[in-house]
Amino acid sequence: MKENVLDVLMYLFENYLYDEPEEEPDRESMEENLEQAGFTSLEIGKAFAWLDELAEQRFQPELNLQTDRPIRVFVDSEMERLDVECRDFMMYLENVGILDAQRRELVIDRLQALEAEEIDLEDVKWVVLMVLFNQPGQEANYAWMEDLMFDTESDHRH
Repeated sequence: MKENVLDVLMYLFENYLYDEPEEEPDRESMEENLEQAGFTSLEIGKAFAWLDELAEQRFQPELNLQTDRPIRVFVDSEMERLDVECRDFMMYLENVGILDAQRRELVIDRLQALEAEEIDLEDVKWVVLMVLFNQPGQEANYAWMEDLMFDTESDHRH
């Protein structure tokens, strides 16, 4: 099994967060289930730290931007880990209104926090989905992203 933080996060999202169970499972039982699923305690710990950092950023004040279209220049460390396809996809999501500048920055922050050497388009999609799921008032954008992710017949355009 390919074990990295994103795999653990995807497992948690699909099995615990996505369905919003009536009773929230405790962290200890989730950790135990993750270990039974074959994840290492190191990766599990990193995944929970990643989620904790995401939760800390849940209720930030909205940015009051002076322009409709802020320009985002990626720094070298971001460009090394996010290839053109990933950056283009995030730009596409901004252009169609799924991400705003504030959520884009949160996505980039969470992608960088994965500590993965390579980040591909599927990784970006999952992180966008998790970020939007976690952000209040982003339900419609989350639904758009979910449709975009699981609609295999259409492709995004730049």
